Amino acid sequence: MPVFRKVFFTLLMGCVLILSGCKANIEDYAQAQPKLDIFTWFAGESRAYGMVQDHSNKQTRRFTAKIRGDVAGNTLTLHEDFVYDDGEKQTRVWHIRKLADGSYTGTAGDIIGTATGHSAGNAFNWKYVMDVKSGDSTYRLTFDDWIYQQDEQHLFNVTSLTKFGVEVARVSIFFEKK
Repeated sequence: MPVFRKVFFTLLMGCVLILSGCKANIEDYAQAQPKLDIFTWFAGESRAYGMVQDHSNKQTRRFTAKIRGDVAGNTLTLHEDFVYDDGEKQTRVWHIRKLADGSYTGTAGDIIGTATGHSAGNAFNWKYVMDVKSGDSTYRLTFDDWIYQQDEQHLFNVTSLTKFGVEVARVSIFFEKK
């Protein structure tokens, strides 16, 4: 039996590695318009409407958020106030820096380590790790946000939440500039 487990685990990890190489690259969006500048778009007030889906695509939560962005030099401070359909409230404050090479880094109180981001054309890809509570358990998940500018007033965001490279949930968000 131990040999079977080793073979199964090796095949499973191989599949995960192969499939992880099939994801979109930020440069795929280099020519897409309108060009997304997250500092410009998030400066001021915006609203967000979103949902969380589990691994089977079942909607598990809905939420709204009020967002305020303040830009000072190469730093965007993003204040996010969430209200979930079950009444839970959550606040997150991001401190996002644009680096000289055009990439981004960010921190927030509930984020593990430093988030990293890249932008091209109408897209922004943001990756980070966060502990997520579900019932009585807490899970450390990797978030892979893909944000797309639709027009001057609207953004779409699709986030894949993974554990050990396997998607366990998905978040979809619609942003509207105020």
